[in-house]
Amino acid sequence: MTPEMVTELGRQALETTLLISSPILGLSLFIGLAVSVFQAMTQLNEATLTFVPKMIALFGALLLFLPWMLNTMTTFMANLFISIPNYVH
Repeated sequence: MTPEMVTELGRQALETTLLISSPILGLSLFIGLAVSVFQAMTQLNEATLTFVPKMIALFGALLLFLPWMLNTMTTFMANLFISIPNYVH
């Protein structure tokens, strides 16, 4: 296994991780920003006001994106297992 193969595997793993986590992180960022703007406009500083909408939105996003996320991870792992003989040589 050459250093180029190792760096390519690492790059693919990081790329897949970023691809899988981006919808959840982006939604969390958007919801947090919207709640912060709402709190700034109403001067309502309640800690649970930021937590509950994020949890509800993230649960919904997981229900929506989980099949795609699992498919992406399964494809990555299948390609990794298929190319094991190439890595051994």
